[in-house]
Amino acid sequence: MSPDPVMADDVLNIDVIRQQLATHTVGRRLVLHDVVASTNATLRKLADAGALEGTVVLAEAQTAGRGRARKTWFSPAGVNLYASVLLRPQMEAAVASSVTFIASLAVADSVHDLGIKVGLKWPNDVLVQDRKVAGVRAELATKGHAVDYIVLGVGINLNVTHQALQAGLGEMAATATSLREALGHAVDRNAFAARFLTHLERRLDTYLTKGATGRQVEIREGPTTFVGRALGVDGEGHLRVEDVHKRIHTVVNGALRLIP
Repeated sequence: MSPDPVMADDVLNIDVIRQQLATHTVGRRLVLHDVVASTNATLRKLADAGALEGTVVLAEAQTAGRGRARKTWFSPAGVNLYASVLLRPQMEAAVASSVTFIASLAVADSVHDLGIKVGLKWPNDVLVQDRKVAGVRAELATKGHAVDYIVLGVGINLNVTHQALQAGLGEMAATATSLREALGHAVDRNAFAARFLTHLERRLDTYLTKGATGRQVEIREGPTTFVGRALGVDGEGHLRVEDVHKRIHTVVNGALRLIP
């Protein structure tokens, strides 16, 4: 596949992203770096210094990006989206892990907008054609039993090529992909960033005002598959789903497909 000469070389631009945002809080301040160790680490420093809720740190590249369980997140320059969002929700720390799921849904919404079928692998991986295209990492600071702030980081493979994934990930590249690979053409990174931040605010507003997500999902855990309604997460960060027979299932590590 020959690269798109315009999209493959595009750069993130705060003004362009802001023009396409449809939010009130998320993205109220956008900070863009060429290279950081990780957007989460950079935003944590801003949060500790009193940064406002909705502050977003973006970077063209990361040298020490992390995914779940502190696994390294491959972060080549100029092709993907690496972003962290500062949240200051009024909630108990015990239920804050639910925000990871909300962010995964926002990523899935953004991918779905491009006409791509998308799924989730609980708790934080976004899948296209059963291969990982994005991950979410949430870091929490507390005051007593309450949340002080949440730094919500995402890494989304937008325009990285399969060859670059192979070079960076080795054998693990077989389980990864990018939106460019799925679509056959490059993705406008500024437009996608604005779309994701807009979906994230909408998802967060819904969750904070109504609690349970209510989204219809199909769950696959080993040989078992069922359809139900996502209720949110329990205190240990496991997804709770009510099936059509009103039985509640706890999903510890399964594949999740959103039902339109």
